[in-house]
Amino acid sequence: MLEEHDYYIKLYDYYGTLLTLKQQKYFEDYYFYNLSLSEISENYNLSRNAIHKSIKETKELLEYYEDKLKLIDKSKKIQELIKNLDLDIQEKIKEWI
Repeated sequence: MLEEHDYYIKLYDYYGTLLTLKQQKYFEDYYFYNLSLSEISENYNLSRNAIHKSIKETKELLEYYEDKLKLIDKSKKIQELIKNLDLDIQEKIKEWI
């Protein structure tokens, strides 16, 4: 379960700015502040089901962005390439980045 949690946080790090402000707030409350669906629904005066649905749709949207843009996948590949390079070259690339 923690791996899934970390995965969605990573997706949010990459694509969170593409979400609406409401999607961002609900997602952050749930994933970053560990609020329950009931607590979030009370804070925004919405039903628990509405919050659940919004977070589920947000997760699907984040997955969609990664499926289309593959930024996390590309980042992993770049990290692997850098790891296999000479140490001097690694340092130069890190400075450049």
